Amino acid sequence: MYPNLYYAFKDLFGFELSGLKLVNTFGFFVALCFIISAWVLTLELKRKQQQGLLSSTEEKLVIGAPASLSELFINFLLGFIFGYKIIGAFLIPDALNDPQAFILSGRGSLPLGLLVGLIFGGLKWYEKNKQKLEKPEERMVRIWPQDRVSDLLIYAAGFGFLGAKIFHNLENWGDFMKDPMGALISFSGLTFYGGLICAGAAIMLYARRIKLPIVHLVDAFAPVLMLGYAIGRIGCQVSGDGDWGIVNLKRNPFSWMPDWLWSYQYPHNVIAEGIPIPGCTGPYCNQLLQPVYPTALYEVIMCFSIFFILWSIRKKIKVPGRLFGIYLIFNGIERFAIESIRVNTRYESLPFKPTQAQIISVILFFAGIVLVILSKKWKSKQPLEA
Repeated sequence: MYPNLYYAFKDLFGFELSGLKLVNTFGFFVALCFIISAWVLTLELKRKQQQGLLSSTEEKLVIGAPASLSELFINFLLGFIFGYKIIGAFLIPDALNDPQAFILSGRGSLPLGLLVGLIFGGLKWYEKNKQKLEKPEERMVRIWPQDRVSDLLIYAAGFGFLGAKIFHNLENWGDFMKDPMGALISFSGLTFYGGLICAGAAIMLYARRIKLPIVHLVDAFAPVLMLGYAIGRIGCQVSGDGDWGIVNLKRNPFSWMPDWLWSYQYPHNVIAEGIPIPGCTGPYCNQLLQPVYPTALYEVIMCFSIFFILWSIRKKIKVPGRLFGIYLIFNGIERFAIESIRVNTRYESLPFKPTQAQIISVILFFAGIVLVILSKKWKSKQPLEA
């Protein structure tokens, strides 16, 4: 397991770069997820625009105005945080021994924060000053759906993280009540469906505001969501973030399958779960007492497979909304199945003792079936061949 990139580079390439301790492995894969998802979503929105399913909108922008106080303040604030925390981490003794604790603490370098903040603010002022006109002009600018991908992903990231935190704490209410502040600011403890629901609601509201057809937008998102989930699960597996399965002491029944693919103890996991590893020194020296199913790895395999299926059939499906319905069906089946061997909180008072994810996955499965059946009734322009 590689809790952060420092350990990955040390093991894979043989050199040590202490600054990489600031880059959490799970966070790295989440960032990679958004970058790749943005690229794939842009391709799909362009294709739908070429089919005539999506059109541009016009917005009024002011050209040639100097930097506003809000722009200068935001850039100063970003620079201050970067200097205070990121650069400061290299100068403060012991800061990199526990990067997460340092980032969540009030420690940092005030002089560097102020200096870098002033530099960021000055660069914004210089940039706007170069474009300044004697008399600022209002111009109508045409914006295509693919030009809004960054906005869509910002909404998805912000509301997705918020929803993931809310649903996780609702699912683990007892732990939340013991340490509410710690549970809220911790980097761990995220529920995928909470993120999906809140991010989806935010994106739909945003799409409605900018008059972007929601049905075509969700179809474009269908394969992207599965791809992003698969990449995120790589981060779960590589870092050992606790998203693993139940204890598996059964003998590997498949001769072709490596034992670690059947049961795994997650040595050096990022949450320091389990028992000490003999001879290991440092902050990440634990492994699970008993091997478990590597469910995150199973989800990586299943979700990449589903992504390729959705990507291969997207041009063949002409009915708006149907591809998203198929995504919901696949999503529901995949998550319901994996929850049967995954460690998670179960509702003991309900029949069959389901997890929160299983309840939501059943709802999504039937919602997908309804969407597939009813989508043919929706009227839309006949798409051209891609």
